[in-house]
Amino acid sequence: MSMLRDVSLADAGRSKIEFATRRMPVLTALAERFAQSKPFAGHRIAACLHVTTETANMCKALVAGGAELALCASNPLSTKDDVAASIQRDIGAEVFAIYDCDRDTFYQQVEGVLGIRPTIVVDDGADLTTTIHNDRPDLLDDVIGGTEVTSTGVLRLRNMADDGALRYPVLPTNDAATKHLFDNRYGTGQNTIDGILRATNMLLAGSTVVVIGYGWCGRGVAIRARGMGATVIVTEVDPVRALEAKLDGLLVMRLEDALAHGDIYVTVTGNRDVITLPHLQRMKDGAVVCNSGHFDVEIAVEALTEAAVERRELRPNCVEYQLPDGPRIILLAEGRLVGQSAAEAHPAEVMDMTFSTQALGVQYLIENAARMKPGVHEIPREIENTVARAKLEAYGVSIDSLSDRQQQYLSDWRIGT
Repeated sequence: MSMLRDVSLADAGRSKIEFATRRMPVLTALAERFAQSKPFAGHRIAACLHVTTETANMCKALVAGGAELALCASNPLSTKDDVAASIQRDIGAEVFAIYDCDRDTFYQQVEGVLGIRPTIVVDDGADLTTTIHNDRPDLLDDVIGGTEVTSTGVLRLRNMADDGALRYPVLPTNDAATKHLFDNRYGTGQNTIDGILRATNMLLAGSTVVVIGYGWCGRGVAIRARGMGATVIVTEVDPVRALEAKLDGLLVMRLEDALAHGDIYVTVTGNRDVITLPHLQRMKDGAVVCNSGHFDVEIAVEALTEAAVERRELRPNCVEYQLPDGPRIILLAEGRLVGQSAAEAHPAEVMDMTFSTQALGVQYLIENAARMKPGVHEIPREIENTVARAKLEAYGVSIDSLSDRQQQYLSDWRIGT
């Protein structure tokens, strides 16, 4: 039985989904192709994703291809209730997603999608995958494989594989170039800044933004913040990434040293305990703190809540905590993904590539899973090239090709200077 806020919201959700569809030409073309070939017929797909207009178009493609689909939210604050209603009414998936639900309800929704006894798992953060392995091992014999769309989830899956715990093959969509080079960098960069601005209406120009973590998501945030006139400080634990940030023209220092300078702090690490209570106590009065990593463990929200002598909501997704004998700290979106929770998630243009890569990955699993061992397998390069070529074509861009002589030169080790 589905879990929705209000199915009568579906009309509003449908118009938003249709607007996103116009900006997702690659996925739309795939959906049309799938509707003819029905590659997912006979398969039950359980998906745990941000319930947004872009995800709705992914659902369209899977259902058009013949799949029975159940969808739950990967983050309770990113769910759009009107979109969830339309996905169920108009697209035909069974949806378990309610905005701002509590943790118990969130996991009820995860259990809800598993009720279809999936043959394929489409995950974002590995919650479905770990739930199946830990709590529902009775489902393992039915699952032929899965995909994982975010870096945090891929890390969890690689750890499972290293421990010998992962029982079916998984394709790490996040590792595909058509995902992380665009979705992580441009999508996360834009929606993180969008979330900060919607929640605070602050002027970034002239402010100091501290970006904690310089992976692809951190790069995107830093680039966008600098482009809006902010001074950007990067903190890192990886010496190569720190060096890259330095040569990219950004200030690089330890977080301890950045505490005296930052007006806005953004965690983008995928790790826990990144900003602790001692860090918060040393920040400027009125410092803004937010997270753009997948899980809400990067900022010590519980410790901040317990330590504060006063808490007040200044604006939606913007809460001020007064620390005793210390600064007022402004926390955005409860420490959850700020771009997903306080803004509109990733733009459709980048999710066009991510979800096209994901959908082709599902098709690849159906065709090849029987020959694949349990573990994390790379996305085939041909899938990446197919998506990239289609996206270039949609932009009206043509590129060169190698001549036979050039191909021979690149493949022959005998030819030198």
